[in-house]
Amino acid sequence: MSADPTPRPVFPVAVHAGRPAFPVSGTEEPVRDARDARTEASRAIEAVILASTEPVPARDLAELVECSVDLVAAICHELAEGYEREQRGFVLAEIAGGYRFQTHPDMAPYVEQFVLEGQHVRLSAPALETLAIVAYKQPITRGQISAIRGVNVESTLATLVQKGYVNEVGRDPGPGLAAFYGTTPRFLERLGLASLADLPSLGDFVPGPEVVEALERGLRANLDPRRDSLDDEPGESGDPVVEEPALDAVVPGGDDAGVDAT
Repeated sequence: MSADPTPRPVFPVAVHAGRPAFPVSGTEEPVRDARDARTEASRAIEAVILASTEPVPARDLAELVECSVDLVAAICHELAEGYEREQRGFVLAEIAGGYRFQTHPDMAPYVEQFVLEGQHVRLSAPALETLAIVAYKQPITRGQISAIRGVNVESTLATLVQKGYVNEVGRDPGPGLAAFYGTTPRFLERLGLASLADLPSLGDFVPGPEVVEALERGLRANLDPRRDSLDDEPGESGDPVVEEPALDAVVPGGDDAGVDAT
């Protein structure tokens, strides 16, 4: 039988593996020399570290590319030196027993500005409602906000505090010493207001009496349990028609209607 003319890769092999470290993808094209194999290992290590959300231990990388831990450490060191030499905005750091990519310390001011101010995420409807209540009713406690909205606002309020639109402005002297919340200068800046006095009056958004009356009539009709069983002509069955007592006035957003500009 003739000898196999296919050249064998000379990439270092793992002691426990007993076979060449590369290729590991099953491709038919062989690795030609140690330089090509090392380049492939370097690229694989880069890709895995980039895809991971946690530091990747050198041992895991060594098992992946089937080479020694020392070789992985040497490759990572070369990569880190290359990034530093090229003045990249990130570094390959050895953290908590593994390797991971992180931003360069010199870029910290830019990263901080991006994280704190560069991300313009729209507030959700519950967050906007909560922020409006705080703006018009401040100082106000979390319990009072929940009473107005009819839901637990703990997480929503925490989000507003985190974004810098709301903060604690004092304590209620009553039992429990509940925290009072109010808006911040950042809130005024975002809305383009000089002060809270420039907030629009809530009266501009309250419907007139005729609109409220029309809504009330519509709600009475929709809530009448006899509406589906009665025809337009009263007394068709021969029974006397008993007039239902009027329902209490219902105003849409009843809880929020109590918010004023105080």
